[in-house]
Amino acid sequence: MAGKLIRFDDKHISVEQMQMSVDRILQCYIRNMTGPPSPLIEDYLREADFWHMAMIGRGCKLDPKLISALIERWRPETHIFHLPCGECTITLEDVHLQLGLPVDGDTVTGSVHSADWGAIIGGYLMLDLSRNLVHLRWLLKLVDFRAAGEFSWGSAVLATLYREMCGATRQNKAKIGGCLSLLQSWARFRFPFLRPRVDHPYTFPLITRWNHSASYARLPTCLEDIRLLLEQWSEAQDPVIRAVIPDEYLQNSNAWHVKVPLVNFAIVEMHQSDRVLRQFGFRQPIPVAPEVLDDHHKIDLR
Repeated sequence: MAGKLIRFDDKHISVEQMQMSVDRILQCYIRNMTGPPSPLIEDYLREADFWHMAMIGRGCKLDPKLISALIERWRPETHIFHLPCGECTITLEDVHLQLGLPVDGDTVTGSVHSADWGAIIGGYLMLDLSRNLVHLRWLLKLVDFRAAGEFSWGSAVLATLYREMCGATRQNKAKIGGCLSLLQSWARFRFPFLRPRVDHPYTFPLITRWNHSASYARLPTCLEDIRLLLEQWSEAQDPVIRAVIPDEYLQNSNAWHVKVPLVNFAIVEMHQSDRVLRQFGFRQPIPVAPEVLDDHHKIDLR
C-alpha cells in the first residue's frame, strides 16, 4: 500500500537531502504591504471580503530554513505533511482563520489575458516565482466588488500554495512561491516549539500575531534542529485562540473539512481533508486512496 501511495520518492528532496553535503535552503519571496489601505477604498475592500487581508502582511519576515524543512516532509501525492506521529496539513480552516479570506463561494476561474496574469497571482497572496511586485490595487480591475466577495479566494490561495509546495519537493528546485506567510504562520501555530514568544494578545486574523515584536530565544535556527523537532512533535491545541475569532467565521465550519478540488484558474489541487480528520476533532478512519491529479499538475497558463 505504501509503495502505491508514495510514488515520487525518486524525485523527492527527502531522499536526496540524506546524501547532500550542504542542505538545500529554498529561496523564499514575499512582498509586504507598506501600510494600511486608504480609507477611501475601505468600503470596497469590505464588499470584496478583502478587508481583513488588507490589514495584514506588514513586517512579515520569512524563515527559509523552516520552510525548507517543512517541504522535506510534504508529499505531493496526498498534499499532506508526513511526520513520525502522523499526518497533518494546511486546510481551508487555516486559510479562513489565518488570513480572514472566504473559503465558501464561487470558483476563481475564467478567461484571462496573459498580461493580467501577473497582476492576479503576484504580490502577497499568490506570489509566483517571477517575483512580480503587485499590490492589492489589482482589485481595481474588478468592476463589481460585491460580486468579488462571492468568490472563494481562500481556496484559490490554498490551491496556489499546494502547487508551489509540490513543485518545491523536486530535487532540482531552488525557489518556492505561493503565500509562504500562511505556511510559516500555520507551522508556528501548529508546532509550539517553532513559535516565537509574543507578549501581545491574540488578534484576528491570526497571522497578525507575527506583526508584533517577538523573542526568538531558544528557537531552532538550523535546518537539522528543525528536522529533529518535527520528528518528535505531538499535537496540542490552545483554546485561547478561539476567543478572538469573530462569530461570523465560525458559522459555516463544515466547509473547512470538505474534500474538494481547490481551483485557481488553471491550478487544480485536491483538498485531502479526509486524511487529517483529527485536526477537526473527528475520529480518523483509514483514508481511501488519494485522488491522482498528475495531468493537472502539468497545466498552467503559459
